Amino acid sequence: MAKTLLIVDDAVSMRGLVAMTLRNSGYEVIEASDGKEALNRLQGKKVSMVITDLNMPNMNGIEFVKALKSLPAFKFVPIVMLTTESEDGKKQEGKDAGVKAWMVKPFKPDALLGVVRKIIG
Repeated sequence: MAKTLLIVDDAVSMRGLVAMTLRNSGYEVIEASDGKEALNRLQGKKVSMVITDLNMPNMNGIEFVKALKSLPAFKFVPIVMLTTESEDGKKQEGKDAGVKAWMVKPFKPDALLGVVRKIIG
C-alpha cells in the first residue's frame, strides 16, 4: 500500500510540482492551500508525512505544525518545511514546533525524494 503524504502550499504551481514528484515515485498525495484547509482535509485520514510551506494565508506553516502536533493522531507524523525562508531563527522556530527537516525552494525533485525516503522509506 502506498504511503500518503499531505502537501500544504498556497502556490498552486509549487503544490502541483511537489505532488507530481511524489506521485511519480508511487506515493499518494493529499493537497491543501493553507494550514486551515490542511487540518480540514486530514479529518479521518492517516498520513505518513507532511510537507508544508511556511508563508501562507489564514494559517502559516508554524501555526499549522503546532496545531497538527497538538492532535494525538498526528503527534508523531514527520513534517518537512519546504519554503523560501532560510534564516536560522525561522529554522529554530520550526524545529521547536516539531519540524523534522527544512528544505529551501527552489528544490530539486531528487533532493525532495531523498528526504522523503530517508524519513519514511
